[in-house]
Amino acid sequence: MAWVWLTIAGLLEISWAAGLKRSDGLSLAYPGISALTVVLSIGSFLLLGQATKTLPLGTSYAVWTGIGAVGSAIVGILVFGESRDPARFACIAMIVAGIAGLRLTAH
Repeated sequence: MAWVWLTIAGLLEISWAAGLKRSDGLSLAYPGISALTVVLSIGSFLLLGQATKTLPLGTSYAVWTGIGAVGSAIVGILVFGESRDPARFACIAMIVAGIAGLRLTAH
């Protein structure tokens, strides 16, 4: 179950990162989006905490940030029109490989 919590925590991290962008950095001009972003971040941290009860800390944190980094980069490309440079995709692929390696070697 810890891997499920960790995966959901990573997905929430992607959501709150996108919320930071959409809310213009938690600007008071966007109170609804800002509030949702804070709620999503709290949920992400709570689920990460649940996962670390069972999984090693280093693995949990690295996978959580990896999911967030990869997902945020993809959201940035698809939603916010960020660079589609092939080198970016190569770097994303290396992060995915690192996440998979950590998952496969976790005890």
